[in-house]
Amino acid sequence: MSQIENVSLDEIKHLVSNRAIEGETMLLNMGPQHPSTHGVLRLLLELDGETIVNAIPDIGFLHTGIEKNMEAKTFQKAEVMTDRMDYLNTVGNNFSYCLAVEKLVGLDVPERAQYLRVILAELQRLASHMVWLGTSALDLAAMSNYMYTFREREIILGILEMVSGQRMMTTYIRPGGVWRDVPAEFEGAVRDLLKILPKRIDEYETLLTKNPLFIDRTAGIGKVSPEDAMSWGLSGASLRGSGVNYDLRKFAPYSSYDHFEFDVPLQTDGDVRARYLVRMAEMRQSIRIIYQALDKLPSGPIRSNNHKFVPPLRSEIGTSMEALIHHFKLWTEGFTAPKGSVYVGVESPRGELGCFLESDGGTKPYRVHFRTPSFDNLQVLPVLAKGSLVADVVAIIGSVDIVLGDIDR
Repeated sequence: MSQIENVSLDEIKHLVSNRAIEGETMLLNMGPQHPSTHGVLRLLLELDGETIVNAIPDIGFLHTGIEKNMEAKTFQKAEVMTDRMDYLNTVGNNFSYCLAVEKLVGLDVPERAQYLRVILAELQRLASHMVWLGTSALDLAAMSNYMYTFREREIILGILEMVSGQRMMTTYIRPGGVWRDVPAEFEGAVRDLLKILPKRIDEYETLLTKNPLFIDRTAGIGKVSPEDAMSWGLSGASLRGSGVNYDLRKFAPYSSYDHFEFDVPLQTDGDVRARYLVRMAEMRQSIRIIYQALDKLPSGPIRSNNHKFVPPLRSEIGTSMEALIHHFKLWTEGFTAPKGSVYVGVESPRGELGCFLESDGGTKPYRVHFRTPSFDNLQVLPVLAKGSLVADVVAIIGSVDIVLGDIDR
């Protein structure tokens, strides 16, 4: 039996069966520092030989206290901390928080800003899926995809840097719109990317989809039924891979997603392979959405003109004393929000990312809480892993696509 660190015997008894305590099965630590746990995650595995009897996730090693820290800052200043949660979906994190602030104070968003939000969110989804594909395939010893997917991801990060000045922690979406308008070269750069992506995705699939070794490692592994998927609160590809048609972009459209035509990919097998196929199809749908948003991109303002909540454009500060005073007061004192609470969900690359925001009438949020998909999706691991082999745990975790920053907040 391996040494179980920092866990008392009573705690172990609550987590695993009596067989492990009596020595009939073995307890094994996987992580927290393990390349295939996709972050600082510890798994407590109960094994009968190489077969998994039980699997307990142990989280909290990366805890940052983001939610409580946000409550100590004004509504505007708190947003920058959302970038640090799911660090592969920084645009989406900003998106959910800003939608919650806008709902709380009744703030409008110009249509051009809404379309830009959609374009950037879908580019972020593509980049996130590329990291998932490259790393989860690498876990199964498929090295080429890792190199290829990160090649395309670099292009997307370059586009994010073009519009925001940062490759990852963009804070580009702001309450009432976006930070600034996109530069003139933005549309050309995005269209150049979209031209090459379909063939690049074909390359990814050529290497994996019909590869007999990949099929052996994914088909029939880590299965979850539609009923269990809903009972455990799964969302995203982990839910749609079990045949449940639920995507917030369709179910509860936000930021003009109802202006675009796209399909919600589904699979019914509920295994590692099904979740892989769903995400591969989702990348093609993201390309479809971005094309439509670029073709329909309206002109006009990129921020609300409600000056009670939205700072002036930087170009106005040097020419208008009123704009300078307005900017100074918003960034030093903040704005007051009416008493009340709201919840807004968006479809992140991992599933439903919801922001609960409560105000006591002051300039700082009284309570901030995020419903993060990685946290909920990870909890079903005992169901996915039971009866599988130790080697299958690696494939199962990769297929769930967790990000520990999304879990430990």
